[in-house]
Amino acid sequence: MPIDYANNKLTAIRRNDREVTDDAWIRALLHRAPVGYLATVHGDQPFINSNLFVYDEDAHVIFMHTARKGRTQANISENGTEPPAERPKVCFTVSEMGRLLPADVALEFSVEYKGVAVFGRGEVIADPNEAGAALQKLLNKYAPHLKPERDYRPVTAEELKRTAVFRITIEEWSGKKKEVDPEFPGAFYYGT
Repeated sequence: MPIDYANNKLTAIRRNDREVTDDAWIRALLHRAPVGYLATVHGDQPFINSNLFVYDEDAHVIFMHTARKGRTQANISENGTEPPAERPKVCFTVSEMGRLLPADVALEFSVEYKGVAVFGRGEVIADPNEAGAALQKLLNKYAPHLKPERDYRPVTAEELKRTAVFRITIEEWSGKKKEVDPEFPGAFYYGT
């Protein structure tokens, strides 16, 4: 009997041999990935945007920021600030590409990869203290060698008014990877 993918659980992985259920592995990939992709919907039109982000493990949320006005802001704010269960659904993903895997038959070419898909609810953070703290977490991720007050002036209240800080409350996630033998014949990295 064929699998009904449209009604399958969001986090279901088609290839069980590539599924990663280890939450520590998923958290580690979310911590080290430099860029993530946020999927939102406006009406029946999907949108995807690349974003710098930070995974806050203690709060089990993802923070990111973008312009005060724009597509992400419009899509997430469309439903206002309802209770968490009624906030807009979003999907967020990160990935890493490994080696390309050539084959004797074109259809059998493949690639090593690692990826995480996060499903949750998105919202604009209204509290300026939380927004400022989230922005600092982003700075800490991308410039850990630089310190506020020592290397730069922290974000001001006036500057916070010029940006929107988003929180994704994580409801579910899934991990997936494909790795092959290090001696795989002819394997190479893209661009080399």
